[in-house]
Amino acid sequence: MNMTVWKPLREMENMLERYNLATGRSIANNDTDFSIAEWSPTVDIEEDDNNYLIRADVPGVDKKDIDVCLDNNVLSITGEKKVEKETGKSSKQHRTERYCGSFSRRFTLPNAIKSDKVDASYKDGVLTVKVPKAEDARPKSIEIKIH
Repeated sequence: MNMTVWKPLREMENMLERYNLATGRSIANNDTDFSIAEWSPTVDIEEDDNNYLIRADVPGVDKKDIDVCLDNNVLSITGEKKVEKETGKSSKQHRTERYCGSFSRRFTLPNAIKSDKVDASYKDGVLTVKVPKAEDARPKSIEIKIH
């Protein structure tokens, strides 16, 4: 009996290749086959007593190419990461894995926010949006009196 090593990821790749052949698509990446991948920045959302904080990873994106908009309690973060073309005539690109192109994220926020006090900052490839809570949305501590 011969024993072989099972490679589940390779089986998935084979299945995808067969599917692409059957549908006429190609996943081969040769010198002339470059495509721009759709992407969406990863986001962390946290809340403290006074604010909602949204942090989006947008490395390599110029801050002038990012738009933050709040409309009807929907926060939209849109922008574009431009394709870098720094290769010379003698350069040959073998692989492109970094994301580029347009992106968009939308988040529905609670009604109890101060929409006129929303603040956004950008540093080291991280966009931080601070959304202050309205006074009635903040937690209140109530003292219990024992009689």
